[in-house]
Amino acid sequence: MINQTMGSKDWAMLLSLSFLWGGSFFFVGVAVTGLPPLTIVALRVAIAASILWMIVLFSQHKAPKTAKLWRDLFIMGLLNNVIPFSLIVWGQTHIASGLASILNATIPLFTVVIAGWLLPDEQMTVRKVTGVGIGFFGVIVLMGPSSLARMGTDTLAQLAILGAAISYGFATSFGRRFKTMGISPFQTSVGQVTASTIMLLPLVFLFERPDQLANPSNEVWLAVIGLGAVSTALAYILFFNILSSAGATNVTLVAFLVPLTAILLGWLILDEQLRIEHFAGMAFIGLGLAAIDGRLWNKLKAALK
Repeated sequence: MINQTMGSKDWAMLLSLSFLWGGSFFFVGVAVTGLPPLTIVALRVAIAASILWMIVLFSQHKAPKTAKLWRDLFIMGLLNNVIPFSLIVWGQTHIASGLASILNATIPLFTVVIAGWLLPDEQMTVRKVTGVGIGFFGVIVLMGPSSLARMGTDTLAQLAILGAAISYGFATSFGRRFKTMGISPFQTSVGQVTASTIMLLPLVFLFERPDQLANPSNEVWLAVIGLGAVSTALAYILFFNILSSAGATNVTLVAFLVPLTAILLGWLILDEQLRIEHFAGMAFIGLGLAAIDGRLWNKLKAALK
């Protein structure tokens, strides 16, 4: 059983994860200027795998060993990396990042349905559905109605981002099994990015021939390294820790926080201005997260009795 209500440690990890994955949209935006989509995705997971294997070699962490475990890690890598990463990177080459962020924020919507269907201890409740709905509305308000102006102009790209969200929903539900198998979050992280690398490399050389591409700029290389090291290797250690303790629905709430942290970083670092819709969106996201968390919801119900 998992904790339906997240503790302060889980919330801290979730907020940290939102910063790491929020940066991935920036890194991808730079990387696509010099490299094709599958090559970016393959480099992302290969760099992450290399870093995590170095940690295995020079620490007390153990590598995954059994054939059954590796089979599940290949399935996890397919659902959590190969399919969604490829769809998102390809989609971002055709639609604006603001619209991509909104479509990406549907992950909790799909996860509530998928986890409620597949996992007996994560059944759909009125509170969860209400909270997810409020949070998603908050993302739309936060990003602004103008972000939706291009809806329909590149339907395949938008469907690709939604397809990635559905794949993430299945991945987070499937990933719950690793806790019951006694596998640590670190082992799950290193195993799934390794499996993803093995699956992606043949596809890259078959379809994109990276050996024949012009050498990209230093900025592109730095973006790819940041994408692999920060937004994948470190991020997945956090992701599987939260998944293990708080469950599939709770970990996907990071999709609501990613646009929020991106705007806050722009305000803190780039001196961008916060507008009224940003504060309104943050309020709705906070209300949605509070409803899903449940503690404030329960206190209000008790006060009304």
